[in-house]
Amino acid sequence: MPNAIRVTLGCAAAVLGLALAACSSATAGGGGDVASVNGTSISRTDFDARLESGPQGKQVLNQMVQGLLIDQYAKDNNLTIADADIQQKEDEIKAKYPPGQFEAILKAQNLSEDDVKRILRQQLVIEKAVSSTVHVSDADVQNYLKANHASLDTGEQVRARHILVSDLKTAELVESKLKAGASFEDLAKQYSTDPSSKDKGGELGFFSKGQMVPAFEQAAFTQEVNTVGPPVKSPFGYHIIEVEERKPAQVATLANSSDKIRKLLTQQQEQQQIPQFLAGLRQKANIQIFDDRLKDALPPIPVPAAAASAAAPAPTK
Repeated sequence: MPNAIRVTLGCAAAVLGLALAACSSATAGGGGDVASVNGTSISRTDFDARLESGPQGKQVLNQMVQGLLIDQYAKDNNLTIADADIQQKEDEIKAKYPPGQFEAILKAQNLSEDDVKRILRQQLVIEKAVSSTVHVSDADVQNYLKANHASLDTGEQVRARHILVSDLKTAELVESKLKAGASFEDLAKQYSTDPSSKDKGGELGFFSKGQMVPAFEQAAFTQEVNTVGPPVKSPFGYHIIEVEERKPAQVATLANSSDKIRKLLTQQQEQQQIPQFLAGLRQKANIQIFDDRLKDALPPIPVPAAAASAAAPAPTK
C-alpha cells in the first residue's frame, strides 16, 4: 500500500543502520550447482568465489565483524536489552512504512523476524553505550524550537482504524456486520488484507493530511468520530474506515514540543558519537581475516578530528 499510510520511510533505514541487506546470508546452501544455463552449470564454488571477492561479500563480512564486536561489548559490560524495548523499537520503525512494505522489504532481502530483532538489539546496545556522552541542555531545546518553529507546528490529525479487502462485495459484508454490532477488531483480524494493521484490530494511529492516498484521506478527515463509513475505494482495494479521534492543528511551544525536541537532539548527538564508538571497538579488537580475497573488507578506522589536528605537522613559515 505505497504512500497510503506513511510516507517518511528514511527514518527506518537510518535506525537499522542499512544493515538489513548485509545480514542476509551471502552463501546459503551447501555445495553443488546454483544454476544451469542451457545445460551449462554455474557451480556454487564459482558463485561463492565471485561473491566473496566482490563488494557484497566484503560488506557482509564487515557487518558480521561489527555485530560480533557489539555483542562482545554488551557481554563484557553486562548490558542487557529487554525484549519489550526491542519490540517497541520495531513498532516505531514499522510505523514509518506504509502497511505491508516493511514486511515486503524483509522478504525481498531474505530476512527473518529474528534477524531484525538481532539488529535492533545491537542498535540499542550502541545507544546505551554512547548515552553517557550525550548532553542536551534546556538552552539547546529552546534554540532548536526558535530555529525550527515552522517544521514543529502540526496540522490537523486523526486517529483511525480500517479493514482493507479486495472487492466491494466483501467490503459491504464487513460494513453490514459492523453496523449490526460486530467487533471491529475481530473483523479486522478475520477479513483485512493489510498485514501491518490487521492483527492490531486495524489500528493505524494518528496521521496528518498528505500521508494518505486522496480517497482514504478525504474519508478520514470528513467522517464523524466513532462512525463506520461506507467502503472507500483506493488503488489497494476497499477500506472500511472508522475515525476514533481528532486533534486540531497545533502551534509548537516548549510545553508541547520540549520532549520531542530533546529526543531529536539526543538522537542527533548519538549519531555523531556512534562512528567513534565503533572505531574504538575496532581499535581494541584482535581481528584476523584469513581469506586473501577479503583482506580489505574492513574500512580504515576513522581518525577523530581532534586527533588528526594534533598529529598534523605544524605549518611552515
